[in-house]
Amino acid sequence: MTSHDMPVAPEPLLTNTDGRQSQRAIEIARGTQRLLAGYGFRTLAEVTLANWRRADVMAIGEKGEIWIIEIKSSIEDFRADQKWPEYRDYCDRLFFAVAPSFPNEILPADAGLIIADRYGGEILRPAPEHKLAGARRKAMTLRLVHTAAFRLQAAIDPEGRFEEPFNL
Repeated sequence: MTSHDMPVAPEPLLTNTDGRQSQRAIEIARGTQRLLAGYGFRTLAEVTLANWRRADVMAIGEKGEIWIIEIKSSIEDFRADQKWPEYRDYCDRLFFAVAPSFPNEILPADAGLIIADRYGGEILRPAPEHKLAGARRKAMTLRLVHTAAFRLQAAIDPEGRFEEPFNL
């Protein structure tokens, strides 16, 4: 077997390639994604929504329910970024995920709360449900599928020329 025949493992899909995420945020996302997998959800980090906002973690459950998880790595991060209410139109439930040392009392009570570190997490407060309309659910499901397929194809063929998924 020659070196060009050797399989190449894809790079991890949860990285800080664009410099936007702190190491703490990456660790919170990782633990959150592990937690949600235990509940039967499949997750994708950094999903661009139709309003051009980017959800930190989007999850889809076995019955098609869609959750968005907003990662907050610090008090400053929470205070500086007030875009999170705009995510409600794109999910059935909205959560904040923070590190165990985060002061939870500053987070809005009308969103769920996940405490997570790099190894896992726990849902401390369930999020209120606000069901998506059928057309929006279909669009969000397609967005998740297209984004995931795009990333997988780019990881398998890094020299390929792929365009970002279309805006649903």
